[in-house]
Amino acid sequence: MPAIRVSLGTMTETEPQPPSAARAAVPTTTAVIPLSPGARWRAFWVCVSVAAITILDMTKVNVALPSIGEVLDAGSTELQLIVSGFVLTFGLVLVPMGRLGDQRSRRTLFVVGLSLYTLTSIACALAPTGEFLLVARLLQGVAAGIQMPQVLGMAQELFQGKERARAFGLFGATIGIATAFGPTLGGLLIALGGPTDGWRLIFWMNVPLCLAAIALALWLLPETRTRSHRPVQLDPIGVLLFGASVVSLMWPFLFTTGAPTDNPARWWLLVAFALFVSAFVAWERRYASRGRNPLIPLALFRISSYRNGTLLQAAYFTATPAMFLVTTLFLQIGLGLEPVYAGMVSIGFALASAVTSWIGGNLVSTHGRVVVVWGLVGVLLCGGGLVLTALYTDPTWTPYVAAAVMTLGGAGGGLVISPNQALTLGDIPVKQGGLAGSVGQLGQRIGAAVGTAVALSLFYAAIYRESGSHDDLVVYHDAYAFGMLSVGVFLALAFLVSIVDLTARARKRAAPSDAAGPPTP
Repeated sequence: MPAIRVSLGTMTETEPQPPSAARAAVPTTTAVIPLSPGARWRAFWVCVSVAAITILDMTKVNVALPSIGEVLDAGSTELQLIVSGFVLTFGLVLVPMGRLGDQRSRRTLFVVGLSLYTLTSIACALAPTGEFLLVARLLQGVAAGIQMPQVLGMAQELFQGKERARAFGLFGATIGIATAFGPTLGGLLIALGGPTDGWRLIFWMNVPLCLAAIALALWLLPETRTRSHRPVQLDPIGVLLFGASVVSLMWPFLFTTGAPTDNPARWWLLVAFALFVSAFVAWERRYASRGRNPLIPLALFRISSYRNGTLLQAAYFTATPAMFLVTTLFLQIGLGLEPVYAGMVSIGFALASAVTSWIGGNLVSTHGRVVVVWGLVGVLLCGGGLVLTALYTDPTWTPYVAAAVMTLGGAGGGLVISPNQALTLGDIPVKQGGLAGSVGQLGQRIGAAVGTAVALSLFYAAIYRESGSHDDLVVYHDAYAFGMLSVGVFLALAFLVSIVDLTARARKRAAPSDAAGPPTP
């Protein structure tokens, strides 16, 4: 079957105009790719499989950190960078690649990203030293940043209306499974390969999956290349300022391990972050006022549904990956649980979130933001329940009770991710779907890096502080409680944003129809 090629050259798109209203930088086209329903859903599942490969790889590596540290003699800083360095380079290229995908071919970028991901996975699997593995992981993050923005951008172009909400529900279910099932899969691979080389199987697993995804992308994805004689507009100065902003924000957290040797001078980089962000915003406004396409159209953030949804998902993903990582470490090094069993504790979260993501994707079109609010209540209860479980249950029973609590959290988590995604992108024009989705992904990735760094630093700082003065179990109880404290703070922030957005939507519905426009769920 030949690759499906669909020309978008006949679709109209309004160019951004100098300063006036929010629509100055936001096109108004709502066209979608004209394919049969079957072809659209086949293309969608290819996209979702690519996202699942990436998210699985992020979470299954977490459970391998103790093994990697022992085999490659890697210290806590190196291990932190193996996880967070991937997220750093991922975040650096997300937005430029989202912009490039909106202007040119998403299908081509899928294949390029997957090819590079295959090569870097091989490099990770063969890594002889911690330094080599770190470099390979940084390049693997670049590959992930090339392919991931195209997933939501393609979904925006493939579907509209209730069909789009259903697609986001399925997308959320898949991501929920990948996020929570990753530690279990990582632990199983370590058990199969043994303590010395089992972690290498985590990276070898990517190779056949990526090759299959490349073949399916070439076969089933539509070609979305825009017929345009204009050169690609990537706003090079904006890209540089954006990159400097991301690096200066994440760098202090990447080198926060909780050890007494941490250098406090790194926090001065947050001053540089404020300066770079100010320069970036000023440049983007000037660039747009000259009739050019900025890297990030700031007018997107005047759309309250997009602004609130992006902030909510950033806070949520600052909390949840840290919750999985700290729980896995507590079970492994605190209670002595084998990696495969420590990973299995999150299976209930994966299965429950898969079910409720599907349900939430169907409910969001009629119930709106309230679905997300109740989902966050469930995840907040999960975080508190995990801490109580660690502190007050017999260590023999702790993994089983934690697994039950995780299942409750998964039921809530499924009502957060996909419904929030649908609400966040619901008012975004189709041809800016890749860019808007990549900005949201950037918030998730930066949030995950910052959240895991904060939680790990609190976790290890408690261990360094209390070791020798308390029993080992008490030390790890305290370390886990301190690590989970940051999880609770960021989940509470996400909940607060959801209430603010729910209130804003209620006010909009209550306003006169001639002032408020069509009602928003």
